[in-house]
Amino acid sequence: MSSSSRLNYREAAPEAMRPMLALEESFAHSMIPLALRELVKLRASQINGCAYCLDMHAPAARRAGISTQKLDVLPAWRESPAFDARERAALGWCEALTRIEASGAPDAEYAALEDAFNARECVELTLVITTINAWNRIAVGFRSVHPLREPVDAA
Repeated sequence: MSSSSRLNYREAAPEAMRPMLALEESFAHSMIPLALRELVKLRASQINGCAYCLDMHAPAARRAGISTQKLDVLPAWRESPAFDARERAALGWCEALTRIEASGAPDAEYAALEDAFNARECVELTLVITTINAWNRIAVGFRSVHPLREPVDAA
């Protein structure tokens, strides 16, 4: 992966990006708690290999109160007792939708989602997952480079 951006999509097409930004802003009124939204955004970004979004959502997850331990074991959430039933359902749905070409959004993942969330929450969570996947594709596709907060070790 290159360390330089291909295109600044916000400058190239601000009008086209406006609906994406508005959708993202609408999540502030979601029934899905901020911490859970950040958790699924982080997991989707891990799967998609989006450094830009990982750099954005890991600090946001910490600010939202997600423990360091949960963040450390997030890629292996299925094997960890650190996640509650709602988080497990959300993460399972997140992985199913992020890997939809392979998963087909299986009934078992949907059943877990439906057991843990009401209908409105299912839709809102699905929109959060869908939106972060879109952001990941935009950022990876245009090679968006996250800012460095620490110097790079020359070793």
